[in-house]
Amino acid sequence: MSRSRMLLDQWQKTAVKEYSVREFTLPLPLNDAARIEALAEMYAGRTTEQIIAELLSVALKDLEEAMPYVQGESIITKDEFGDPVYEDVGLTPKFEAATRKYLKQYRSESDSVD
Repeated sequence: MSRSRMLLDQWQKTAVKEYSVREFTLPLPLNDAARIEALAEMYAGRTTEQIIAELLSVALKDLEEAMPYVQGESIITKDEFGDPVYEDVGLTPKFEAATRKYLKQYRSESDSVD
C-alpha cells in the first residue's frame, strides 16, 4: 500500500495529532490550493494546514527513499551473509545530516522560547 493511500486511510480513521511545528509561508499554484481545500472539505476534521503538513511529510519520506545509494570505498559493516556493506556517499547521508542539524537548531530555538 502506498504512503498516500495509508495517509488517506489515516485521515478516514483518526483524529488530528498535536505536534511541535515550525511555520513556513509559501505561495501555491491555484490548482494545488483548490485540491488542498477539497481534501480539507472531504476530511472535515483536518485543517488545510494539517492537510499540507501531512502531505508534505509523506512526500519527503518518498523523496528520501528515492535518493540513490552511491557506494563509497569504506566498509562500514558486514551483512548477514558476511559480505561487506559499503558506506553510502550519495545524497541520503547528506540529507540525513542536514536534517539532524536543522532539527537540533529548531529544538534549541523552541527550548529557548519556553
